[in-house]
Amino acid sequence: MDIVIEGMTKTYGIQKAVDDISFKVKTGEVLGFLGPNGAGKTTTMKAITSFLIPDKGKIFIGNIPVLENPLEAKKHIGYLPENNPLYEDMPVIDYLRFCAEIENVPKDKIDDKIRSVIKTCGITKEKHKKIGELSKGYKQRVGLAQALIHDPEILILDEPTTGLDPNQIVEIRELIRNVGKEKTVILSSHILAEVEATCDRILIINKGKIVADGTVEDLRKQAQGSEILKVTVEDGDINDIFTALQSLDTVETVDFIDKSTQTFEVKSKTGQSSRKAVFKLCVEKGWTLTQLSFVETRLEDVFRELTVNN
Repeated sequence: MDIVIEGMTKTYGIQKAVDDISFKVKTGEVLGFLGPNGAGKTTTMKAITSFLIPDKGKIFIGNIPVLENPLEAKKHIGYLPENNPLYEDMPVIDYLRFCAEIENVPKDKIDDKIRSVIKTCGITKEKHKKIGELSKGYKQRVGLAQALIHDPEILILDEPTTGLDPNQIVEIRELIRNVGKEKTVILSSHILAEVEATCDRILIINKGKIVADGTVEDLRKQAQGSEILKVTVEDGDINDIFTALQSLDTVETVDFIDKSTQTFEVKSKTGQSSRKAVFKLCVEKGWTLTQLSFVETRLEDVFRELTVNN
């Protein structure tokens, strides 16, 4: 089931939390939703789940218009908000049964649904404990279980790994990846490595506007613009190598990375590649080329470029 947002705007007083945004998430896709605090991520998620009404725009869950038919839309959505509001005095099984009843799961299927989400979310050993007795990681698992209890086609997860330790983050990440094989998922997070490892596509929002949309590789290429190479050359004078690299027609700039190993960063002119020229130069000079590799732009760098001072 697809999610489609068309021209959505939401204003709080004089501040536009979301400013005329449009995007689509396809069935079976895991979308990473990134942005600094206050960028409009949570507002967008709440609008999709019909927890708030935007000032203008349209939102569709499949063919269901969310604003006109919110109750029908909610049947197809599982939502894990950032603060994960759980009833901590309830045992896990009782809480999940309560959630299943709220979601109108048929009574004869509730037990099967509970067993299924308990297994999927890895909380079998904790199922009889009170929620308040669980660790932060297992509470997040219970929150995800309640979002899955009615087997929704769409999952909206707002900062699902907030406050977890590295081991718990890996576990929840794997869980989301497995669930995402069959469902449409929007995942909001501040942990860039998590988004990179979990999501098929990334959308970055800043000051209420979408500033980037694509795969990690797409965003790296967009931010990098020009080819950047890491080059290590031996059997030659370091200054001669530097001067020769700088004189190549395809090269824009050359910088030292490590003088002790004679390693350089070579930036090519826009739209050009210097790989062949560097290789040919070393052959002609009798130098040994021990490294010639691309320097990948980190997702962190892309994020900062698109959100800092913009």
